[in-house]
Formats: sequence, structure tokens, C-alpha cells
Amino acid sequence: MIQYNLHQHSLYSDGAAEPEAYVQQALNLGFKAMGFSEHSPLPFSTTFSLKEEKVEDYIRETERLKEKYGEQINLYRALEMDFIPGFSENFALWREKAKLDYAIGSVHMVHPESDAGLWFIDGPERNTYDDGLQKFFGGDIKKAVKAYFYQVNRMIESQDFEIIGHMDKIKMHNQNRYFTEDELWYRNLIDETIRLIREKNLIVEVNTRGLYKKRSDRLFPDDYALRRVLELNIPIVISSDAHKPEELNLLFESTEKHLFEMGFKAVAGFEKGTWKEISLG
Repeated sequence: MIQYNLHQHSLYSDGAAEPEAYVQQALNLGFKAMGFSEHSPLPFSTTFSLKEEKVEDYIRETERLKEKYGEQINLYRALEMDFIPGFSENFALWREKAKLDYAIGSVHMVHPESDAGLWFIDGPERNTYDDGLQKFFGGDIKKAVKAYFYQVNRMIESQDFEIIGHMDKIKMHNQNRYFTEDELWYRNLIDETIRLIREKNLIVEVNTRGLYKKRSDRLFPDDYALRRVLELNIPIVISSDAHKPEELNLLFESTEKHLFEMGFKAVAGFEKGTWKEISLG
């Protein structure tokens, strides 16, 4: 089974435990590597982002843990960068300030071009998704989903990062109410984003969190997208997007088996600044 996780959140952003608790759990699981990946700072108050004034603390703590546990496990420092046009800083700025080993690029908040507000598509409350859909897009789900993928595509084209996080997160609170994932217009959007991912040589995250939190009946991304990823020979990485230490490897075994059965032969691993292939099966 996969013995690393490069996407998790501690108390420095919206996780439930101190960073060291994740390291200890990773060691209990026999992990060979783990990456800290707090949500990047944003220029407004949120319940989930790393605070700018805590960045130096985050650097010091992760360096301390690297030194303390370096002979037992490879530890890395990253950020899950939130891309919000007109609001978020350029990824390169935080890469340098936080001295990152790698970066994950994600969209959790959609900025409608015609409105100054932000549509929060994540979090535990489905009503937040529904209310934003009505407020910012007049209930027009196609317009709303296209705005999400347009923002994801802008991030891919303009920012510096290695892993694209939960690329179809927009489906989470939809739960087949407003659209289904086999509709042609939706699949066309998926195809466009995957072509951009291939052009930019990014790694696609296969994220298990939606499944184990029972907020989605499919992985992020789903099988249609994964088949396209496989066809284009785009590298993948399995992550749990853990917010608690006990979530570090949830559904890894079944996900690895599913991917192997689909035809994937390897996943991407990170070792001391270098990406490498790790065989599946």
C-alpha cells in the first residue's frame, strides 16, 4: 500500500491536531514520507487559512520536526495554495516566503467576474453551496460550474505549482442534484482542464476525502477524468487531504486497487526534491 501522504492539514490551518501528531501517526502507519500542506494565507479572514503572522512559526515547527524525525521519515513543507483572481497572492511569493518543498494548487472559492463576492464551494454545509449558486449565478449551474473550471484553468496557466488538488471539487455539494457528471457539457470542461494539466506537466491528485467524509460517492477526480488522465499519461498522486491524524491513509488501499484495475501502473512520489514513480499493485 502507498506509504506516504503529501496533503494534510494541522492546527496551523483547519486541521484538528498539532503537526507532530501527524508525524507520529505516519510512523505508526509505516510511512516513508509525509508532507505538511496548510492552506495558504489569504488577504482576508477565513476559518481555514494559515495566518500570515503564523508563517514563520510554521517554518520553524516543520524544520524542528524534520530534524527530530529525519532518520525515520522524510518530511516536507508545502502549502495548498488557494487561487482566487483579484484576491490571492502569486504562488511564487509564498513558495519563497515559506521555503516550500512543493506546492498544491486548488480552488475552494469561486470569484464570479460580475460580482465582488466569493462563492465558497467547500466546507461541511451544503446550504453554503446552494445559497452561493443562487446569489452569484441566479441558480444557473452551467454558468457556475464553467466559472469554477475557468478559474482552475487560469491557475494552471498562470501559477507555479506541482500538484493540482481535487480538480473537480465543484461536484462535491452538487451530489447529482443540479447536474450529472456524464453530461457532455461537463465532460467537455473536464477534458479542457486535463489538456491544460498535460501541457503544464502537472501531477493530478487523486483525493479520497470526499468518499471517507461521505460528501461524495466518487473520488476527486472521478473515473471519467481518471481515464483521460491515464490516456494522456499524466502522473497521479494519492492523498487523503487529512484534517486529523487518523485520516492520513483513509481509503488508500481500495483507491490503489481501483487505480491499478483501471490501468494505472504507478503513482508519483517525492523524495528529497525529486519526483519519482512508485509502482502500484
